[in-house]
Amino acid sequence: MITVANRIYVNPAYHDQFEARFRERAGLVDGMPGFVANHVLRPTGEGEPFVVLTFWESREAFEAWTNSDAFRQGHARSGTLPKDAFTGPNVLEIHEVVQSGGPR
Repeated sequence: MITVANRIYVNPAYHDQFEARFRERAGLVDGMPGFVANHVLRPTGEGEPFVVLTFWESREAFEAWTNSDAFRQGHARSGTLPKDAFTGPNVLEIHEVVQSGGPR
């Protein structure tokens, strides 16, 4: 399993609108083969990014998503916020899960 963390720096004046985009998202990723989960993490400190965290069965599954028509359709909505809503470039990180835990 892998995680993909997209760190997105959002102007605080646009936090509510940014969060609304995800609450109202098309959900096209949900049906993709190999997709496990999606979490949108709100920053708790000033100047910190939002983190859109997705979990995938494999890197190949994630890459298939990014090359799909569904990806293009889902991200076409990203133009709904003006450029000044973002305070810096996105930072994409991909990690392989080597251990995962939960309640026993």
